[in-house]
Amino acid sequence: MVAVKSKVFFKFYILNAKEDQTIILIRSDCLRFFNVMSNLPTPAFKSLTQEDLEKVYEPAEDTFLLIDSLERDRLLIQNKRPCIALELGPGSGIVITFLAKHITPGICCFASDINFHASYCTRKTSLENKVTVEVTTDYLVGSFCKRMRKNIDVLIFNPPYVVTPSSEVGSKDLLASWAGGVDGREVIDKFLPIVPELLSEEGCFYLLLLEQNKPDEIVEVMKDKYNLQASLVLERKTGPEYLKVFRFEFIT
Repeated sequence: MVAVKSKVFFKFYILNAKEDQTIILIRSDCLRFFNVMSNLPTPAFKSLTQEDLEKVYEPAEDTFLLIDSLERDRLLIQNKRPCIALELGPGSGIVITFLAKHITPGICCFASDINFHASYCTRKTSLENKVTVEVTTDYLVGSFCKRMRKNIDVLIFNPPYVVTPSSEVGSKDLLASWAGGVDGREVIDKFLPIVPELLSEEGCFYLLLLEQNKPDEIVEVMKDKYNLQASLVLERKTGPEYLKVFRFEFIT
């Protein structure tokens, strides 16, 4: 990986509601309007300054592979008639903005990043593209786990997957976007048990992995421990990296 890797009331209402009925109301009232498109344009991010891009993971090959995967799966996603989407680690914000603008217009989109600057840039990118993405600064979607339990229809994660010393994992700056520790798996492995707690019954989870992350092992763990079946959406070799995007869904 290259190491350059909004309605406030509504956000308050979601994250601070005292009853889980809040989510039920959102789901029942959600507008579902989808356009079938192809060759969808990448969201603009001209609002991000050079200073911004020095503090967040700049869109790179892995970013565009994830966008291409969502476009390939657009009919599958739309047929699920989703209401709530969440991206973990949005960086510049172009992936969740792409989803909100082209794949699932009209649904509630959220993003969470440990890096405050990434949260800021995600908001800027969404506003530039005239979509609403509610953003929080948090570690592994901590603030979403209780109120969003079993209600995320589309979950997206381009994790810090680069193999690094463990000491580099968990920072709150640009390093957080790519430093993955042993096998590039330390953050990934912490997040996997959270996935089945977040996903709705018909939900899908998109995860980008590097070959060094031992994706076959992750696929096996997700199936055996969490009843989630993997499908390979796209794979691509970019320089020395071999990247894969998997879609996980509950086995029925």
